[in-house]
Amino acid sequence: MTDDLNDLKAMMDEATPRPDAARRAENIALAQKNFADLQGSRPELRPTSATGPKGLWTGVKTMLHAMTTKGGLATTTALVACGFLFLTPQAQDILRPPSAPQMTVTEFDRVAATPAPLPETATIQGATIDESREVFASPLPAPEPELDFADRSRPTTKQLPQIASDAQLGVSESAEGMMDQQATTAAPALRTAPSAAQSLSAAPEVSGARRVIVPAPQADDATFAPAPDTENFANADTNPLRITAEDPVSTFSIDVDTASYAVVRSSLSRGALPPANAVRIEELINYFPYDYPAPGADEAPFRPVVTTFETPWNADTQLVHIALQGRMPEIDARPALNLVFLIDTSGSMDDPTKLPLLKQSFRLMLDQLRPQDQVAIVEYAGSAGQILAPTAASERTTILQAIQSLGAGGSTNGQGGLEQAYSVAETMHEDGEVNRVILATDGDFNVGLRDPDALKDFIAAKRDTGTYLSVLGFGRGNLDDATMQALAQNGNWTAAYIDTLSEAQKVLVDQLSGALFPIAGDVKVQVEFNPAQIAEYRLIGYETRALNREDFNNDAVDAGELGAGHTVTAIFEVTPVGSPAQLSDPLRYAPSTVAETSDELGFLKLRYKAPGASVSQLIETPIIGNSTPSTEARFAAAIAGFGQLLRNDPYLGDWGYDEAIALATANRGTDAFGYRTEAVQLMRLAQSLSR
Repeated sequence: MTDDLNDLKAMMDEATPRPDAARRAENIALAQKNFADLQGSRPELRPTSATGPKGLWTGVKTMLHAMTTKGGLATTTALVACGFLFLTPQAQDILRPPSAPQMTVTEFDRVAATPAPLPETATIQGATIDESREVFASPLPAPEPELDFADRSRPTTKQLPQIASDAQLGVSESAEGMMDQQATTAAPALRTAPSAAQSLSAAPEVSGARRVIVPAPQADDATFAPAPDTENFANADTNPLRITAEDPVSTFSIDVDTASYAVVRSSLSRGALPPANAVRIEELINYFPYDYPAPGADEAPFRPVVTTFETPWNADTQLVHIALQGRMPEIDARPALNLVFLIDTSGSMDDPTKLPLLKQSFRLMLDQLRPQDQVAIVEYAGSAGQILAPTAASERTTILQAIQSLGAGGSTNGQGGLEQAYSVAETMHEDGEVNRVILATDGDFNVGLRDPDALKDFIAAKRDTGTYLSVLGFGRGNLDDATMQALAQNGNWTAAYIDTLSEAQKVLVDQLSGALFPIAGDVKVQVEFNPAQIAEYRLIGYETRALNREDFNNDAVDAGELGAGHTVTAIFEVTPVGSPAQLSDPLRYAPSTVAETSDELGFLKLRYKAPGASVSQLIETPIIGNSTPSTEARFAAAIAGFGQLLRNDPYLGDWGYDEAIALATANRGTDAFGYRTEAVQLMRLAQSLSR
């Protein structure tokens, strides 16, 4: 180091010009002349440090004009280099010997948690911080989330114990290093609650606040722990192949939920195949609107249509396609609607795809309400509370302000929220009006009733009051689909998953009438197959909707509701007697109670209750073979095949994504909103990801 400095000093000495006595005398004479000439007043202002030319370029030109030799320029450059070398912290870091590697954490990166147990709270200079919340310090502008949501919530006490100023936390910009050192000491006792894939684009919704940097303990190979994936999906094993002679009857509840399709789309859009348990094939099929024949004015509230045609993936079997089309009543004649928005504001909702998207979604829905409708809002986190009393839908500004005031933080007291929401709904109930609780959550209940069976009993006890429950899921990473399904199925209404504003438009605007106004309750399906015609059969999907055979005639057994204008599709794959596709040997002594000459493949029976009724009504129709399939039936078959491919079901043989894509593409039909075109693109994505 000393030799280098000596060499540098020698170079500087060589570059310095030698004194020139004659030149010095000329310069002094010129200076005296200029001084004499410039005495007195001038018409323009004299350039000074305040009024003269300014700017970097002006300074550079002045320096260049002032330099008379290349040696002078070299001298100046050398002086600046020396100043940088000895006076700036960056250059001192270069000169400093290398030290052990140190982990750094940017403003919005996740803090790596240590494996040691974490306490509920920790304290930094008097500020108590809950383990599930962010730690904030001095004000800085908060970056906008990557998703372009126009509305941002105001800070609330649910986001922080307090949004502390520098003085309250005992820290200033100049003392940030001291704060970091103290935070390092507390690191084993602290953690943040990062949402999935938290980054700069997923900054907390706290305007004007900056997260305190909490470095993890130094280590040779320090890594950030990934956010745990605690998703839980409600599903069951694929329906088995049934031998008709042994078990000729299939009984199940209808399913009008669409959550599974949106979850599949979310996974594929992220570049990953969905978990097999996330794929409920009937929800994939029923996601799409279908143009089935509607019931007449003097018919039941829905009309069944049965079609039988060759199976796309097996020429030796057939598909039995059962379609239900619900009647669409006059919208203008609908009764008044009372809505209770039950909104999860726990810490797990602090993510751009959760609470901010939820707010935007409810804004879309408000435009569909009429002045006589009412809205109330209940939020729940560690505790539950009403933040908007029942308010006329015409008071849109008041409702929007209440929605925008929501902020995320704390644990998830689902039980308290549900109890509060039902209590508010009871105060809004009037004869002839429709009462609904709409729960918006990621399903992560960690306080109170967490067991789906316990939640099922709680909701079942409430549905007889006439207040139905719909569940809207938001976000990924800790999506508790099992809890959402338990709530929706036992709350007598529907479950949907919202991952984009387009999906919110579909669920809360385009299909709002069907989502809120039932035309038939406890709709059950029972199919009896003729063993003289059908050797084997299997129901595609509906694994979580299976009922016992005796449940069909038991009006006390709950089943699915059919909303205004809803369509429902169910598909069986059946194997005719004598087909080479039959997988089981026929029984030698199997009795037959059906005439061998009957051409019926089976018999379809449907039970339903009129809204508010306690006694069911029956619809019956035979199933005849060799029908001509419609475009709608063929597209539904393509989606059924797609779902089986995602679940790796064993019944498709060599039939794969190419065939599914070709079948869906050829039968898109009228696709006004592009849903079917989107499905084809999802098939292509799944094909690429499965290779």
